[in-house]
Amino acid sequence: MDRIVFSHNKDSWETPQWLFEELDKEFHFDLDAAASDKNHKCKYYIKEDSLNVPWWGNVFVNSPYSQWQKFVKKAFEEWCNGITVVMLLPARTDTKAFHRYIYKKPYSIVRFLEGRLKFEIDGKPVLDKHGRPQPAPFPSMVVIFKGKQT
Repeated sequence: MDRIVFSHNKDSWETPQWLFEELDKEFHFDLDAAASDKNHKCKYYIKEDSLNVPWWGNVFVNSPYSQWQKFVKKAFEEWCNGITVVMLLPARTDTKAFHRYIYKKPYSIVRFLEGRLKFEIDGKPVLDKHGRPQPAPFPSMVVIFKGKQT
């Protein structure tokens, strides 16, 4: 398997476009709260310090996976302010963050994704050594913190 898939230092994996479009049809995102100039999915995006600035509108988040637990906490805090936040996350159901902010909470909806996602970098799939799109080594989930305005 390609080393890039196992790298914990690779925080720039992009959401597959098909998945973002499917979620955007449902939630009509205003803001991508964890993006770069290369991988943002919304017209408005936060590329730095997004954990320390207010979010607004309907928010999409595919956080750097090395910081996903901090982003879950931030999403919960923004939900407390009435914001809808939709997150693409690793399905790490054994963590404190999952149990503290997501599991069996009346404000969160969890959608486990079937199979393994094939993430992108620079709009192209991450390839294995045979040139085929490489699935992530972990399952994924979409977590929805549904705010008051939606």
